[in-house]
Amino acid sequence: MVVEPIARVHSCFGEKFGVPRQPLLADASRASIELLAPLNVADAVAGLEENSHIWVVFQFHQAAGQWSAKVRPPRLGGNKKLGVLATRSPFRPNNIGLSVVRLLEVRTSPKVELIVGGADLVDGTPVLDIKPYVPYADALQHAESAFADAAPALITVNIPEAILHQAKAYKDDWGTDLPNLIEQVLAQDPRPAYQKNDPQRIYGMALCGFNLCWRYTERGIEVVSLEAL
Repeated sequence: MVVEPIARVHSCFGEKFGVPRQPLLADASRASIELLAPLNVADAVAGLEENSHIWVVFQFHQAAGQWSAKVRPPRLGGNKKLGVLATRSPFRPNNIGLSVVRLLEVRTSPKVELIVGGADLVDGTPVLDIKPYVPYADALQHAESAFADAAPALITVNIPEAILHQAKAYKDDWGTDLPNLIEQVLAQDPRPAYQKNDPQRIYGMALCGFNLCWRYTERGIEVVSLEAL
């Protein structure tokens, strides 16, 4: 079986650290899914704009070739192992991911691309397939997940006025609301689950072409700086 990417992701997330662990948790995130030849034609996406959400099948390319039969899910604090097929871990035999995202716009000129929101996709991610989300079949009201039955609790995020002003001035081709995105991403607590609060430690991630830095305090998360990469 030979599988080739049909599209490539251009994302606000410049690296895997800090990317939300599930789609739609940071709805302010933006990405472009650019179709590759031979599917980079308007006919390939005709009618797709009639859907509010789409499924994106992709490869965790930064974990390619890495997998383990048992992994430590962040939701369990990184202290308990589960079988890889019982988790959403990227470290799986074929490193394939599946995310549902909001379809904001279908563009066919000058290139064929889909502008999406709520994507948990790092920049450069290869896309293997795209399908419309069908509510009556895909939304299972009574489905259960024992260890991930609800979204994780959010942490308070404090953004100093000067940095907030800087973030509000940011503009891109996707309509990203950077202040909202910063708050949504950090509120998910991006650090590894096993790490404890250390007010002296500064964390950083690549976001929208910036190096976003923060630290943990008694009041939650405090943004320290937002510097252009």
